[in-house]
Amino acid sequence: MSTTTYPPARRADIVDDVHGTPVADPYRWLEDPAADETRAWVDAQNARTRAMLDAHPGWREIRARLAEIWDYPKESVPYRRGGRSFFSRNDGLQNQAVLYVRDAPDAAPRVLLDPNTLSADGTAALSSESVSRDGGLLAYGVSQSGSDWQVLRVRDVTTLDDYPDEIRWCKFTVAAWHPDGSGFYYSRFPAPGTVPPEDESNYSRVYWHKLGTPQDDDLLVYERPDAKGLGFSPSISDDGKHLFLHVWHGTDPTNRLYYRPLGSDGDFVRLLDDNDAAYNLIESVGDTLYLHTDLAAPKGRIVAIDLARPGRDHWQEIVPEEEAVIDFVTLVGGRLAVAYQRDVKHEVSLFDLEGARLGELPLPLIGSISGWSGRPADRDLTFGLTSFLSPTTIYRYDLEAQILETLRAPELRFPVEGYEVRQVFAPSKDGTLVPMFLVHKQGLELDGENPTLLYGYGGFNISLTPQFWVSRLLWLERGGVFAVANMRGGSEYGEEWHRAGMLEKKQNVFDDFCAAAEWLIGAGYTRPGKLAINGGSNGGLLTAACMLQRPELFGAVVCQVPVIDMLRYHRFTVGRYWVGEYGSAEDPEQFPFMYAYSPLHNIKEGVRYPPVLITTADTDDRVVPAHAYKFAATLQHADATGQNEVYLRVEVDAGHGAGKPTAKVLDEAADVYAFLFGQLR
Repeated sequence: MSTTTYPPARRADIVDDVHGTPVADPYRWLEDPAADETRAWVDAQNARTRAMLDAHPGWREIRARLAEIWDYPKESVPYRRGGRSFFSRNDGLQNQAVLYVRDAPDAAPRVLLDPNTLSADGTAALSSESVSRDGGLLAYGVSQSGSDWQVLRVRDVTTLDDYPDEIRWCKFTVAAWHPDGSGFYYSRFPAPGTVPPEDESNYSRVYWHKLGTPQDDDLLVYERPDAKGLGFSPSISDDGKHLFLHVWHGTDPTNRLYYRPLGSDGDFVRLLDDNDAAYNLIESVGDTLYLHTDLAAPKGRIVAIDLARPGRDHWQEIVPEEEAVIDFVTLVGGRLAVAYQRDVKHEVSLFDLEGARLGELPLPLIGSISGWSGRPADRDLTFGLTSFLSPTTIYRYDLEAQILETLRAPELRFPVEGYEVRQVFAPSKDGTLVPMFLVHKQGLELDGENPTLLYGYGGFNISLTPQFWVSRLLWLERGGVFAVANMRGGSEYGEEWHRAGMLEKKQNVFDDFCAAAEWLIGAGYTRPGKLAINGGSNGGLLTAACMLQRPELFGAVVCQVPVIDMLRYHRFTVGRYWVGEYGSAEDPEQFPFMYAYSPLHNIKEGVRYPPVLITTADTDDRVVPAHAYKFAATLQHADATGQNEVYLRVEVDAGHGAGKPTAKVLDEAADVYAFLFGQLR
């Protein structure tokens, strides 16, 4: 390859003085996605990448096989409101899942909302849904082209008619219906033009919307102009007594909790306002609140707070911290159902409200709870269970009779019986054992010649528990090994594990991932030339940093919707939400450790980097595409000898990933595999 094959990119003479360190930023013009120069450059990059992919002789076969594997019915866990139950279903290759309702337990399901009818290309997606207590009204959010912004509307569940109501300027919100169905609480941001552009994702406010009225008449319920970075998520207790505000600051693991009696127009009580821990409201029973918290318990515990005596010296510990990590909790049938993570696999225990252990919920396979539903007065818990070789199966557990019933078992068009899953532990640079799942054909020969795809995330307190990735089946079918590493930065072992991979300790995450790669090579699964790495978003940062720090370790890199410019990420859309996780270059104490690993600022000229496919989307308003653009341009410029292969793929009319239509998902997966099959030889 010659450097002349790269589309030309103008280098501007921009150098910032960051706490005394000169930092060049020659491609800052690529931060403007609407500029003609940016558009022309992106078009040229897409054309070059498309030519490479179209030259792969097996692309059509890959795309066809992916569609064949993908084509099976997929359903969500149903939930009940009134006498009705609601669930989503994708018949196989529909661009968007369809929302259904059953009017009675033995009634046939009927379509409540089909997002596929909202746009010709499937890029309009159902981004939120909330059904009123009696099951008669649906408040639903629609996002366009993968945007985080959504518009809320209301539909009559019986007639399927939409009300004229239209709520705008919402993101990260779900309607909290009043028990009488007269309206709902929601949160929104300022309308564009009413605040500076950089504040359009600040100044969250809570409003009351009365059904059938225009948004301009909505009543402001709560705001904190003195703390513009706070976000608010309203909810109403199951017994209808209290209105709660879950108060958050970006993606920080700590939060606050406010409340007031429902129907009151008085001040909210700032029940938990120290921002010193995570407080997840499970439910309230009368004036007693049940909370899942990591206060003084990094692996989690459950406490009860009497609102009449809310002082911490009066808190009652219901479920103490254990060796396993509490992942999530629900109150159902008068019991606390507690989902634990033990070595990155779910198990469920049941407790009464005084904390007595009632037993375990029998899980038919080792894997992950993929969603559950049940309310305090219900006698059963409905949940989904999945693993690497098992798509989500839906079960109902009768809490009184202690009987487990299978409700929906998908019919997969793939012979998973010939494959196996195992878990191993790789020692990291400092000796920390990093869990890793391996999936491959049974009887795999450890000769170092197996194409291997290593996936990771490592951040934001997110665990990569076993889950079913349909597209990975094609990789397995062709003899590949799929590996998932559970690095520090996630919540696999609680908040201490998370904090060991954030801020100044972020380098631990990259060391963990590289250690997982070294383990795969040392154990004979693969060799560097046959080892690819993949990650998206924060995982895109992970793969970018690792390819730059250890280029000799990998044969190919797929870096998707990545965070790349660690010095400027907080200046775009919701980037400021991540400052608690990454830090801010504006802080002179945090700048050095961020600059030390920031992928954009650690590319070296003349280095032989592994072939890399960088993907992004032109309407991604979570991680703006400028990260990927500047990364590709800088890598291509640094390839002075023409020895590297740097490709940029920019999806049109798509966002960060949520709501992406199936057709686009399959196209992207086919492109990724064509790239990998062409590189790992």
